[in-house]
This record gives sequence, C-alpha cells and structure tokens, in this order.
Amino acid sequence: MAKYTFVTGVEKRFDDNELIVSKTDLKGRITYVNDVFTAISGYSEKECLGQPHSMIRHPDMPRCIFALLWETIQSGEEIFAYVVNRCKNGDHYWVNAHVTPSIGPGGTVLGYHSNRRTPDRDILEKKIIPLYKELVSEEQRFGSRKDGLAASQGMVADMLANSSVQYDEFIARL
Repeated sequence: MAKYTFVTGVEKRFDDNELIVSKTDLKGRITYVNDVFTAISGYSEKECLGQPHSMIRHPDMPRCIFALLWETIQSGEEIFAYVVNRCKNGDHYWVNAHVTPSIGPGGTVLGYHSNRRTPDRDILEKKIIPLYKELVSEEQRFGSRKDGLAASQGMVADMLANSSVQYDEFIARL
C-alpha cells in the first residue's frame, strides 16, 4: 500500500517518444529511476532511491494486478500490464509497463526492471479503466483485504479462463 494516498483526479501525460524506466532490488526497493520517471512522478531521484516502488501506487490500481505482476516476475518471467501510478502531488499517470527480472551471472535474479510507455488511449478508456474499476470495487466489497484480494484474483482467473489465454496474451489482444 502506498504511504500517501491523496489523489487530485488530475491525469498527467507524457510523450509517446518518452520511456519511463526504473529498477528495483528483489524486495521492490528502487535502485534506479530515469529523468522521465522523476519528471512525471514529481519525485527527485534522491527521494526515490531505497524507497519501495509502491510509493507511487495509486489507490485505483487493483491489488490483484500487482499480485499477478509480482508472482510473474518472481517466477523469472516478464509481464506487460497497464498501471495507474500516483504522482507526488496526488496527480496520476497511466502507463503500459513491461516488467522483467534483471538476471545476473548463472541466471540469478538480481532485481527487476520496468520500462513504461504511453498506453493506447482507446484500450485504456474502453477496456482497462472499466475493468480496473470493477476489480477495485470487488476488492473493497469485503471487510478483509485478504478476502477482497482473493475475490478480485478469482475474477481475473475467471476472465482469463473464459478467454482461454494467459494474462500477457489477454493484454496483447486488447
């Protein structure tokens, strides 16, 4: 959960030719951010380094998608996912994230690397935002965060089973 959850409802955008990059250690603590990351998020590099990546977590981001993301990268696989992040001032920005394990000598996972591009606005507005609203609503329906997470994970599992695809293929087909 993000330390700060104040949100303004104002969306910030970045250019299609820009790439937001960050790296984390195995526990999700930030070890690197590029200039685009700091410009869009409003945090300085110094404020980011050593902090949990969840510092930019937006409360409208379904927990089940982050759980799927972490499960995937911790298994050594890459994942593509639409993510809404929270800026330091409470604004937000959407990204199409490609998250991969950073592999060292002998195949050891050293941390994680994320490249984020501008999302396809049509897919975002017609598919992702409504889906994420539904997932967050399901998560909040329960008194227990654990029960809410399990319920939204079940929704995603059912959606993927009905489509006969894995999550990455689901995202690629949108």
